[in-house]
Amino acid sequence: MAKAARPSPRRKPTTASALLLVDMINAFDFPGGDALARAALPCARRIAGLKSRMTALGLPIIYANDNYGQWRSDFRQVVATCGDSELGAPLIKLLHPQADDYFVLKPAHSAFHDTPLQALLERLGVSKLVITGIATDSCVLATSLEGHMRHYRLYVPEDCTAALTPARKARALRLLRETLEVDARKSAWITQREMTGD
Repeated sequence: MAKAARPSPRRKPTTASALLLVDMINAFDFPGGDALARAALPCARRIAGLKSRMTALGLPIIYANDNYGQWRSDFRQVVATCGDSELGAPLIKLLHPQADDYFVLKPAHSAFHDTPLQALLERLGVSKLVITGIATDSCVLATSLEGHMRHYRLYVPEDCTAALTPARKARALRLLRETLEVDARKSAWITQREMTGD
């Protein structure tokens, strides 16, 4: 369930862009999880820097996370559980949600599928979506496909996503660039003007 989208002193009531963190709150307790966790850690550091920049501009931060099949789960519970895991704790230390961040729990790959994400983005006035997280060729790709169909302008910074292997990440980024015409430049190239329209 998405947290109520109410303006706060740090948030603009209408914004141009939002940062979406896909599945970065994670215990990595699945086959290949250790390899993905290793790839995700440097990615998390760069996401933390991008999050800091966007937060300073008053732009919304949204966590889209798997509900792990627990339909009664709560995002705080997910954060606590993953924070207790050996592989997940370092990422949560870097990317721990703040009080005025938003969250959506998702039952499938896409952050849009069977979630209130679209309604939240409309409430916030978002037209540009910066999609980060894991895995590039799975949940990030599925979210980007649905975002494209909903006519959002998409950024998927290549240094802010990770996959099980570099080859899988490269294939997904190539598809995003060539088929969806997604901007996949490194996060350092995303300017304040592009994020805010100012």
